[in-house]
Amino acid sequence: MQIDANLVNDYLDYKNGTDKADRLGPERACSQGWITPRAMLCGIVLVTLAACATGYPLIYWGGLWMIVIGVACVIGCFIYSLLFSRIALGDLLVILFFGIVPVCATFYLQVHPLHPQIPITQYPLSILQAGLAMGLVTDCLLLVNNYRDRDTDRHAGRQTLVTKIGPKATEWTYLLFGVIAVFLCFSRSFLVVLYLPLHIFNWRQMVYYHEGRILNAVLSKTALAIILFALLYSIGRVLEICLPPM
Repeated sequence: MQIDANLVNDYLDYKNGTDKADRLGPERACSQGWITPRAMLCGIVLVTLAACATGYPLIYWGGLWMIVIGVACVIGCFIYSLLFSRIALGDLLVILFFGIVPVCATFYLQVHPLHPQIPITQYPLSILQAGLAMGLVTDCLLLVNNYRDRDTDRHAGRQTLVTKIGPKATEWTYLLFGVIAVFLCFSRSFLVVLYLPLHIFNWRQMVYYHEGRILNAVLSKTALAIILFALLYSIGRVLEICLPPM
């Protein structure tokens, strides 16, 4: 579904004329003529079907809830590009579908087959906290992307959180999201504090460069920081479980 969202963005931005010669981000397939819009539509259909087929067996372990989650993911993928990313609500969907939904659903799939009698309402709150934290650090990627594109988005009439609150508030939001994510997870995985130096370094580069294609470097470093956060949290949780209490 992540790949699908990128394909849908590529197609819609081409059709809406958003991708122009002054685009600062990575080149897009349709606008560069690497693929026809019709072929892109076929690709979107095939990738959507592939995602559904891949997720279908999860019904065996998770029950009908997996259908609900799968349908929500498909709807979220398309509604992001069709609507939410243009009315300053894209960040909400990123936090939900890149953090809360995958983390909580993964935990559910691991627990439900072994303990089906336990209702979802009794699952530990720390799982929701981990999902929210993962969503916040992932949304930093969207913040940098829209921070870079704020002028072209404004000229195209596209509303994002960045165009709504301005560049300075966006910079502080980027920093705050990382700090909140660490705060949410620190009690269960002390290693996540090691994520902060990289996050602060990326934030300072974001503020220093401020605009232009050079922000693509901050974008890639933010993506690496997301991976680091997930690894640190996971390793910290394993250590907490395996090591005897002091």
